[in-house]
Amino acid sequence: MGIKSILVSQPEPAKGKNPYLQMAEKSKLKIDFRSFIHVEGVDVQEFRKDRIQLNEYSAVILTSRNAIDHYFRIAKEMRFNVPDDMKYFCVSEAVAYYLQTYVVYRKRKIFHGKQTINDLVDILKKHKSEKFIVPCSNIQNGDIPSVLEKEGINYQNAILYKTVCSDLSDLSDVKYDMLVFYSPSGIESLFKNFPNFKQNGTKIAAFGTSTAKAAVEAGLKLDVHAPQPGAPSMTMAIENYIKNNK
Repeated sequence: MGIKSILVSQPEPAKGKNPYLQMAEKSKLKIDFRSFIHVEGVDVQEFRKDRIQLNEYSAVILTSRNAIDHYFRIAKEMRFNVPDDMKYFCVSEAVAYYLQTYVVYRKRKIFHGKQTINDLVDILKKHKSEKFIVPCSNIQNGDIPSVLEKEGINYQNAILYKTVCSDLSDLSDVKYDMLVFYSPSGIESLFKNFPNFKQNGTKIAAFGTSTAKAAVEAGLKLDVHAPQPGAPSMTMAIENYIKNNK
């Protein structure tokens, strides 16, 4: 059976950065987007149970836009005025740039790496006297605490938001030839919404090692896995699969 319809378990990318559109036109595919998960902020009452005092930290390690949004949200809700001399350590330039939403960029002490926590290590080691807070979700990249602990960085995780399964009940009668996943949470959401899901002829595509592992552990047959040599992106891997399975 050929692939004619695909559901991508993420929000639709910006039009100028959507490789799926080109693939849809080229291969005459129907491609829909639907986020299987979403982020919800932890409320102040729940955060207070962790007994974390924001004023005890002199620096913040920021790993995403969500981390920035929820750090400043919880600060506002707790009536904590983030001091002007707070130091910000961002995993990437894009994350650092997003800080402009909340602070006057040129007047703050902002440092950034290239893309991952490992890129920040040398900078963090130069500021070991700081006490760091790490805004994060209930599902945190395991590399972050392991790297910080290995380097002896004085830090505290602060769970300020949670990744939760979205309600997909409106899709119960909708069928797609392929489902595309980008995180283990997406796989979890599929089975939480449809506990009796049977793959049958539906093809499963997964991006990343952890997502592929979650798919297999859930009993799914994995048909497309990216990145791979010659297919660094999900769309390239799907195109290769379609070309080889006509």
